[in-house]
Amino acid sequence: MKTQQAIKDSGTPPADRSHALLSASSSHRWIRCPPSARLCENFAESGSDYAKQGSEAHRLCQYKLEAMLGIKTTDPRAELAFYDAEMENCAENYALYVIEQVAKAKETCADPVVLIEQQLDFGRWVESGFGTGDCVIIADGALSVIDYKHGKGILVAAENNPQMRLYALGAVDLFDGIFDFDTITMTIYQPRRENISTDTLSKAELLLWADDVLVPAARLAAAGDGDFEAGEHCTFCQAKATCRKRAEENLALAAYDFAPPATLADEEIEAILLKVDDLLSWASDIKVYALKGALCGKAWAGWKLVEGRANRRYRDEKAVAAAVIATGVNPYEQKLLGITAMTAALGKKQFEEVLGQLICRPQGKPTLVPERDKRPVMNTVKNDFIE
Repeated sequence: MKTQQAIKDSGTPPADRSHALLSASSSHRWIRCPPSARLCENFAESGSDYAKQGSEAHRLCQYKLEAMLGIKTTDPRAELAFYDAEMENCAENYALYVIEQVAKAKETCADPVVLIEQQLDFGRWVESGFGTGDCVIIADGALSVIDYKHGKGILVAAENNPQMRLYALGAVDLFDGIFDFDTITMTIYQPRRENISTDTLSKAELLLWADDVLVPAARLAAAGDGDFEAGEHCTFCQAKATCRKRAEENLALAAYDFAPPATLADEEIEAILLKVDDLLSWASDIKVYALKGALCGKAWAGWKLVEGRANRRYRDEKAVAAAVIATGVNPYEQKLLGITAMTAALGKKQFEEVLGQLICRPQGKPTLVPERDKRPVMNTVKNDFIE
């Protein structure tokens, strides 16, 4: 088996391309809304603790995988500000998952190539386009791209995922003509959502998508042309709070009088349901944007900046515990570890062996979701009666 050390410089972009206008990670947005790429250039990059935590989790994943493959590597854990048992468990299981995929590749190829944190250049289709593939496995007949997601807020699917397809195109450009492969598998590994999502395409299908969908959108985005389009892809857009197109669509929904539901036709209720989550998200983004402005000295007519309510808290928990113990009272409560914490404490394998039969998943609370959601329809009292 060959590792990325054999071709570590392949596809590595120059230093001045560290921030791509049309990045793989934002492709879900600029493909749907091309002019947003240039619009976002007007906003300064703002990192978050979530992004830092994700970057650190990737470093740990890289270390774990390299160690398992026998590659000389450096343990980064002492330098990770967000390191904890959960991150350790996630990275360990990710590395084990990749090792399983490498073993499968060896069933049909004696010497597969494994690339870790590999720069992938897809500039053949997108001007100055590049990204970093967490893991790429290339063998005779098949190419596999695996992407680690540490976030737990949004479930990420591999199916029709443009970021994964761009990584796959970068791998195709790197290996086409060197390896003979037709099948391309793209996998999202998202352990904190218990999500392993995979999509498979032929090389011909991927290249057709690139020519028909990607290239036209990329040309428009690079030029700042095309039509603005609001939707789920607005979530991580830097211009989401002040974008006029998004405001127009949400204000159109807000124009409903919202009289009691009985006075609205079913079609109107359905139209509102389709947009209400976007409306709530947009309203929240506006409030966050206005608060940031107020903190910087901006005065909003009719509004003022005040100190919010805060709950009381202990100044020093150890000192509090010592003082209470001195009175003869136990200051601590005993509580069973939650499933995530228990899994981290025991390890996934031992957790299943010891507690597998003692775990159940209760029925979830009824929730209305769009028809595209993959969860099965819930049986209601009416449905049970019909059956």
